[in-house]
Amino acid sequence: MPLQFGRDFFPEMRPHEKSAARYFDESLMIAEACEEWGSTRVKIVEHYFHPYGGSSPNPTVFLAAAAMRTRKQRLMTGAVLPVFNHPLKLAGELAMLDCLSNGRLDAGIARAFLPHEFDAFGVSMSESRGRFEEGVAALKLLWSEEAPTFNGQFHRFENVLSLPRPVQQPHPPIWIAAVATAESFRWAGEQGYFLMVVPYLGDYEELSEHIRLYRDAYRRSGASGEPRVMMVLHCVIGADRRLAVRVQT
Repeated sequence: MPLQFGRDFFPEMRPHEKSAARYFDESLMIAEACEEWGSTRVKIVEHYFHPYGGSSPNPTVFLAAAAMRTRKQRLMTGAVLPVFNHPLKLAGELAMLDCLSNGRLDAGIARAFLPHEFDAFGVSMSESRGRFEEGVAALKLLWSEEAPTFNGQFHRFENVLSLPRPVQQPHPPIWIAAVATAESFRWAGEQGYFLMVVPYLGDYEELSEHIRLYRDAYRRSGASGEPRVMMVLHCVIGADRRLAVRVQT
């Protein structure tokens, strides 16, 4: 598959610096304009209670607006956090977005890592991996079967019909965010999911090894197609190179 590019929106500002209303208005204009330039994705985070991303507590709301302003780009949650969301609610909201966009959803899912979010929601960080893996499994089951029963450590439901049904069958593509541990990369591959990484958060040589582990595990999993990796990098825009460099510094 050829190299693709898209836009990852991450609001990091205080209300006195820029209002959320202005940020979202500008972001939607950028998403619409970039479609003409070959962008393949619009992506936005889920975070809470802090200028670091906290103005985007629900990615599906922004992406629903983006669905009305675009026609070709994929709409990607980057990423939703099962640890803070019941899978029954999350499955319905994401499937609704898939319907609104006529099958353009890419479901990016992450484990969560910010202590202040866990504290506010009253969730122990020691449960983060268990809640994450269970949440992903429940989402996939709710999308793939019409009346599944699920008995997990944190969530249980019986004969539940999740509505609406997603356009993409058996379910929208699932992308997993991995950051530091080899276990996270290997797990994503073993499950046959695609991979999201932020390369500048760690050592590049270690990341290269982790991606190799992911690709090997994906190919052994029996999943169809090839493993895919998305990297998030900063982009500085200016009228010319000198202005862009000055803005960056």
